[in-house]
Amino acid sequence: MNAYYFKSKYRKVIDVIDLLEGRFFLAFIALLEEKSFSRAADRLGYVQSTVTTHIQQLEKISEQKLFHRYPRGIELTEAGKVFSKYAYQYVHLSQSLKESMKELDQPCGTIRIRTQESFFLTRMLPFVQEYARNFPNVNLRIEQGAHQDILKGVLDYELDFGIVPQNPNRHEILFYPIIDETIVFAASEDVARKVENAGVQILNDEVFISSGTSCLYHTTAVDVLKNAGIMVKDALELSSLEMLKQYVSCGKGFALVPKIAISNELKTGTLKLLPFHSEMSFSHGLIIHKNRELSFTAKSFQSKLLCFFNSTISS
Repeated sequence: MNAYYFKSKYRKVIDVIDLLEGRFFLAFIALLEEKSFSRAADRLGYVQSTVTTHIQQLEKISEQKLFHRYPRGIELTEAGKVFSKYAYQYVHLSQSLKESMKELDQPCGTIRIRTQESFFLTRMLPFVQEYARNFPNVNLRIEQGAHQDILKGVLDYELDFGIVPQNPNRHEILFYPIIDETIVFAASEDVARKVENAGVQILNDEVFISSGTSCLYHTTAVDVLKNAGIMVKDALELSSLEMLKQYVSCGKGFALVPKIAISNELKTGTLKLLPFHSEMSFSHGLIIHKNRELSFTAKSFQSKLLCFFNSTISS
């Protein structure tokens, strides 16, 4: 009885593998990322009905509904969320196999990485520029995200790499420290003068500006402010670092930023540091899913990125 059961179950697995095709996975991922059948079709060079057919085939094979269809677009079902992890793994492994079979002399293909905007602009941009010059055949897909967005992307096998402001301490995640970052409160000269004359308590009447409440920086900063007797009643989220700096320089509130991001503004006096004794420091690192099989190109990218930051620290 047990032997028959396991043999039957194994046969079903083989049947599913036989039925699945790579183009189905590509259609699934295109629809997931584009949120529209028509845009997914354009991306793949198909007519819309082909994408629809591929998704219907996947739903038939998996015996689950993978997408909710709404007038405003599509959304993953719970089954679709589970399926997405395997779809990304399939495409990733296919790319890795293709690269390995070619016995590459030079890295090529696509690397997907997600990081905070401020880290990209202040720390990572020089590396990306150098890497793009040296490896023009590699397509770097760099996305912006907060700590949890980045972690989720790596856990779901959606990304090759993520860069986060601290070690997630997850058993599924490998963490490679790359650089320490100091975060500071900054304001215009006018607001800084008021703080100097009347104390930090006047910040209770100022707008607190950060890159978002989902950002790990924001959570830490709120605790520092609370310890100083400042309650954040009025907060403003600005995802653009440049917009944040320009807004604050006009005398509008005070902001939370990486210290390196305002080095020029501090030199010119456009922005001033606010006097808080608690230093906010984060150890940024590269994260990878420990079960992800890195391609030749991904391994090369990882090695060069870690070497770049090691040399930056040494100099």
